[in-house]
Amino acid sequence: MKSVQPLVDTPSASGLRIDVNATRLLRILRIGVAMCFIGHGAFGVVTKEAWVPYFAVAGISEVWAWRLMPLVGTMDIAIGFLALIWPCRAIFAWAAIWATWTALLRPLAGQGWSEFFERAGNYGIALGALAIVGLSAPWFSRIPEEWPAISDEVNKRLAWTLRIATATLLAGHAGLAVFLQKGSLEDQYAILTAENTTALMLSVGYFEFVLAAAVLVTSLPFVFVFVAIWKVVTEALILSTDVPAPMFEVIERGGSYLVPLALALLYWSVRKQPDRSKIGWQLPFFGAGPDGPRGARRIRSYGNG
Repeated sequence: MKSVQPLVDTPSASGLRIDVNATRLLRILRIGVAMCFIGHGAFGVVTKEAWVPYFAVAGISEVWAWRLMPLVGTMDIAIGFLALIWPCRAIFAWAAIWATWTALLRPLAGQGWSEFFERAGNYGIALGALAIVGLSAPWFSRIPEEWPAISDEVNKRLAWTLRIATATLLAGHAGLAVFLQKGSLEDQYAILTAENTTALMLSVGYFEFVLAAAVLVTSLPFVFVFVAIWKVVTEALILSTDVPAPMFEVIERGGSYLVPLALALLYWSVRKQPDRSKIGWQLPFFGAGPDGPRGARRIRSYGNG
């Protein structure tokens, strides 16, 4: 019989055991934050007309909007690279706040709330990273590359953060089709059929509503993997349109792919544990990690150096 790879790899310098899957999870989330901010920032650097109404929400004129776009874009790109080379709690907190604000600008500019919910991957990926590292340790200290075993409390917080973010981004994208019947979205589906693209768009929207509900009530990792693949494929359709710099759009949606992928890894890693083989859909409430409650207290100070 094939042996199960142990979750715990090697002890860290602080005495906490390093968890292979916890380390992988954090890396996936860091990459997701980087993709969101680098992709979004690239639009600022090259400038994007669609951003002008968002500056207007803050009372900034069109002239100044064009002037400020490269500065905002440069800041976003810097945050994205810092998430990779100097990850810290302050970076993830700022990423969550800024991504929430930029998503909120859509409905504030009169574009509908589905636009806000559809971008849940942008802020959800940063919130997922914060769910792992916590807020009680120094905010600007670099987070270690390797991470200790995740405690029961963190497991529950991370699982529901990722599940809600995944369901929200799916429901938001569905809302773009069903409620807003967004023209640019219909243009993307035109590559699949030359006739009745509206019907196809609506069908996909209703399917995504069902998929969003499934994310909230299932613990099967393959469902979350399917969601990740689904998002990559559907977002890649924009490459077939004539929108400016479509690749930046695909990169910016990194959170939409990596949030469900991280969720799949989280559930898969727990299912691989011998004492967790019979867990149901209530998986977010699984028990304490290898370090138990004491480890949960010690992990709060991890990454101080």
